Amino acid sequence: MSAPSERHRLRLGEGTISGALSVFLGLLALGGVLCFLFPEQLTTPEFRVHYSVGVLRWLLQACLVGSYVAALTSLVQCRSKRPALVGASIATLALLLGGAGVEVGAVEAEGAHLSLDWLLLDLLLLGALFIPLELFLPEYRGQTKFHEEWRTDLVYFAVGHLFVTWIALAVRAPAQLLFRGWRLGGVHDLVQGWSFPVQLLLAIVVADLFQYAVHRAFHQVPWLWRFHAVHHSIQNVDWLAGSRLHFVDILVTRAFTYLPIYALGFSPEVFYAYVVIVALQAVMAHANTRLPFGPLRHLLVTPQYHHWHHVRDPELRDKNFAIHLPVVDRLFGTHHLPADAWPECAGLEDQAFPKGYLRQLVQPFGRQPRSSGLPSTR
Repeated sequence: MSAPSERHRLRLGEGTISGALSVFLGLLALGGVLCFLFPEQLTTPEFRVHYSVGVLRWLLQACLVGSYVAALTSLVQCRSKRPALVGASIATLALLLGGAGVEVGAVEAEGAHLSLDWLLLDLLLLGALFIPLELFLPEYRGQTKFHEEWRTDLVYFAVGHLFVTWIALAVRAPAQLLFRGWRLGGVHDLVQGWSFPVQLLLAIVVADLFQYAVHRAFHQVPWLWRFHAVHHSIQNVDWLAGSRLHFVDILVTRAFTYLPIYALGFSPEVFYAYVVIVALQAVMAHANTRLPFGPLRHLLVTPQYHHWHHVRDPELRDKNFAIHLPVVDRLFGTHHLPADAWPECAGLEDQAFPKGYLRQLVQPFGRQPRSSGLPSTR
């Protein structure tokens, strides 16, 4: 992977981690208070009805306390006092707005909204799971830091979560339009009559076959590669960087994958379980961790398996398209897992690929340079 700069490296015992943690927890707390104050505008109706207010208040209080404790630790250990002061200031603002005892705002209508609640909860849970893994069990030790593009990846993560409801509506539309008028009730009744584990396994297999097809198309069709190249511009592959996807890539991939889910009519419980599984595995596959998977690495897509898909060599990059099951790549001759080896560098051949969210957003619509890394038509 790309060499780290010394100023971005995180080291245990120097207060840099605690300073960053203070800011992180302070922002979570502030966002949580805003969700309590403006639930109609900042929370997701489908999720809101399932929340336990008591549990959310406990999480909010834990974030506030954690932010202050981490700030104090950073003040004692770190030469730079700025992260600790910023984190404590954000936590204090959250307290002034009501803290964990903030009153819940009124919900009068279901209009346009942002899913700030989904962003905060997912960031909290995924961060609690993967940040320690990358700190204490990294495969690329020099990457245990804030790399130069972490802010860009955080923007991608935020946008994908804030507009999750809008994206869901957009990806369902093609399936609903395509299958309109089809008499699929019998198929739905048959599938929903199966047990939950059978449905879930079938959903994973079928979805992975469709995702494999569209993923490979994004690599081999030049005009589609323009959008997918944004994802492969990642030079520091980690759990957060996996969110770097152009919105066209997201919409096309998810809409195509949703076709069999809709046609077969899986039960809502199976659908939501699959959504959780695909979200967790997508993050895990990009994580910078040497966590041992043993024989499971031949059954499931693991970080080692997917990191080979991000290698800079275009020949090796056109391997390992599966999202869940390596057996899918074996079926189509695109499987690559060389013993315990890991790739040395990720990214595109074109090192001048634009940096930053907005530049990468418009990049695919402009004229492509010869060194853009576009695949040849096969």
